[in-house]
Amino acid sequence: MTNAALHVARTGLDAQNERMRVIANNLANVNTTGFKRDRAQFETLAYQSITAPGAPSSADNKFATGLNLGSGVSIAATSRIDTQGSLQQTENALDMAIEGGGFFQVSQPDGSIAYTRDGSFTLSDQGTIVTSDGMPLEPQIQVPDGATKITIGADGTVSAQLQGQTETTTLGKIQTARFTNPNGLEAIGNNMLRETAASGAPQIGDPGTDGRGAVRGGNLESSNVNIVEELVDMIETQRAYEVNSKLIKATDEMLQYANQQL
Repeated sequence: MTNAALHVARTGLDAQNERMRVIANNLANVNTTGFKRDRAQFETLAYQSITAPGAPSSADNKFATGLNLGSGVSIAATSRIDTQGSLQQTENALDMAIEGGGFFQVSQPDGSIAYTRDGSFTLSDQGTIVTSDGMPLEPQIQVPDGATKITIGADGTVSAQLQGQTETTTLGKIQTARFTNPNGLEAIGNNMLRETAASGAPQIGDPGTDGRGAVRGGNLESSNVNIVEELVDMIETQRAYEVNSKLIKATDEMLQYANQQL
């Protein structure tokens, strides 16, 4: 029985260690543009049924509750908390933030499309709007050389004043994607997410329509990590880890006592 208690306590240590890693990643990305904090979700491991509920306890009676012994805990999943981060003005015309649901589309080197909330865009040497890593925004928008007063409308319309013209010219329109289950998107690093079977297919359309948030030019979305909340979670995790450590020590002392006395 005590050996089983050691195993249960070990699973508790493993689970709390993994939760601390999730918290550490949240805190590490507190200044990452468009970052969404993760939350660890726990689940029980298999139970050992000693006495099944409803089994006969005598000729005329049945057990009302039964006896089931758990075998520990594990991290079942991490869920992304998609609450809106605060918008920060940057005075950079090509910076963008989505106020509401949706993701920018970015073309990957392998031709696939990734999705991001990070709107830190700039121009390539060819005048294409790209990420800081040089990956183009989809659909691609070309800004002519010498264009000034670039503006981005809430509906994703990109306009600029061209040389020799007094009125602004529309250069293109940004489209954003939304998903039935955005938590099903797979994080692949570099602030990028990838479509999966769990997320469903992307629903592409104009910003501000069908649940897609409006685009705010000259702004960036801050991380939604709350430092105070993460520190509270960190203390809670540390205490739970300490309790499981004490359980291992207590179980070891019980085994030692039994070996000496029996």
